[in-house]
Amino acid sequence: MKGFIKIVFGTLVGLVLFNVLAVFLTIGILVGIAASAGSGNEKEEVKTNSILKVSLSGVMVERIADDPFAKFGNEPSGISSFQLKNALEKAATDPKIQGIYLETGFLMASMASLEEVRNALIEFKKSKKFIVSYGEYYTEGAYYLASTADKIYLNPGGILELNGLNSSIPFFKGAMAKLEIKPEVFRVGTFKSAVEPFILDKMSDANRLQTTSFLNSIYGHMVAQMAESRNMSPEMMRKISDSCLVQNAKDGVRLNVIDGALYWDEVEAELMKKVKVSKVDDLEFIDFDDFVGKEWEKNESSSANKIAVIVAKGEIDGSRSKDGIGSDDFNEQIRKARDDDKVKAVVIRINSPGGSALASDVMWREIQLLRKVKPVIASMGDVAASGGYYMAMGCDSIVAMPTTITGSIGVFGLLFNAQGFLNNKLGVTMDGVKTGVYSDLGNGTREMNDGERKIIQTNVDSIYEVFTRKAAQGRRLTQDSIKVIASGRVWSGIQAKQNGLVDKLGNLDDGIVMAANKAKLKKGDYGIVYMPKLKTFIEQISESFETKVQVQWQKMILGEMYPLVQQANSLQKMEGIQAKLLLNVQMH
Repeated sequence: MKGFIKIVFGTLVGLVLFNVLAVFLTIGILVGIAASAGSGNEKEEVKTNSILKVSLSGVMVERIADDPFAKFGNEPSGISSFQLKNALEKAATDPKIQGIYLETGFLMASMASLEEVRNALIEFKKSKKFIVSYGEYYTEGAYYLASTADKIYLNPGGILELNGLNSSIPFFKGAMAKLEIKPEVFRVGTFKSAVEPFILDKMSDANRLQTTSFLNSIYGHMVAQMAESRNMSPEMMRKISDSCLVQNAKDGVRLNVIDGALYWDEVEAELMKKVKVSKVDDLEFIDFDDFVGKEWEKNESSSANKIAVIVAKGEIDGSRSKDGIGSDDFNEQIRKARDDDKVKAVVIRINSPGGSALASDVMWREIQLLRKVKPVIASMGDVAASGGYYMAMGCDSIVAMPTTITGSIGVFGLLFNAQGFLNNKLGVTMDGVKTGVYSDLGNGTREMNDGERKIIQTNVDSIYEVFTRKAAQGRRLTQDSIKVIASGRVWSGIQAKQNGLVDKLGNLDDGIVMAANKAKLKKGDYGIVYMPKLKTFIEQISESFETKVQVQWQKMILGEMYPLVQQANSLQKMEGIQAKLLLNVQMH
């Protein structure tokens, strides 16, 4: 029996060692391939009479770290809106680029990112070069961009989605009841709806009102833009959208939404005419990311004057964050920019729904210190709400896109009482001792008493007072006037400009120009540096491997309990006092 155990144990050890060696061997191979792939990060040579190809398919985000294996994966490809805008700007003046071909597909993106790219396409048209769009499928976001084209073509059997925006919110009240987890909610503001999914089974009247208001503001703006590009009235474009009148390619042609129902070979013939070639093989396409190079952000200007663009993207998780904004990480970038004599001004590019109220205030303070020595401009992307707005209001000026989602000046506290879950679902009971009445304040394994609730609500109220006071200070308004438009209410960029929450409607480039003007720099006298620098492929692999090992270890130890623990970890991010917006509005 002992011999059998030794054999089994030895076999298991051997398997473990083999797997470990296989992992390191795999990493070594990946590193080698990545190194060879990295040599292809230079810009591709542009041939005469080339057409810049822009594939509008996958997920559009602002920045994407280079991944040489992305093309081999099954996940949707990524499009960097920053990189695409850079390519469009350079293509306008490159004599070898004759025009743009937009290849549409299933594009997922938020409204402000789409509008920034759309504005770049309109700017490109000033070069008098052509834009032709074609696809078998147009999402609403893809069509919003394609509407700038000189000609829009759809496959005769293709689909064009033009039916408006929607915002869908999941509600967990029923799931919480089944799990016997009771939420304890503390909030300030009628419109602070982030906690509603845990206490309601549908939208409150206040949340429905604000969501309807800003969605219609955003979509009305987009409809007007598409209508202008297609030479029709906004009323007609809205009617087409609201009634879903385009159900096939023929409808699109009849209603002037597209210019033709063509197959790809027919589109190729149109492109051949544009660049004046007689054979399909003579059509030269270059992908936009190859045109500017994978490492375009590193191609910094040699100018002694810099405008630093500090990108703050994701939820505000605390002091450190792998996937979002950590106050320590953010403040480190702020200090680097502040201490760098070549950096004459800073633009903080915010794309965040908020998060930790404490971390938001810590970052606000660092922005104040930066303002004492250099101009600081906030540029809002898709969303800069709650804690995201907290960051912006500390800057000298705020620039937002018309379709930015912002505001949500409010605070909430959320704790979970998991006593029923632990007792009845897991068979776990808790007991202990304490030295004072409130020593275990916030204990999630029992019901809270009225005294504890009062302490937390008082803290939430106090943070809201600080939030609105500092917002009033930053916006040069009275605190009472800020509270009228605060109360957790969400606004579109257009609405925020009207009520004084932002200074100007514009994109990141407008924010950079504003920063340069405040620093008394003229166009051409400065370069742009993006911070923090994107992680290398090796760094990404290292972090990804570490995360996967942790996940596999937890699954092995917890077994069937792993999904429950995973769910609890997800809910834990919502606990504590937050300045955060829960919202999912996607353009697709």
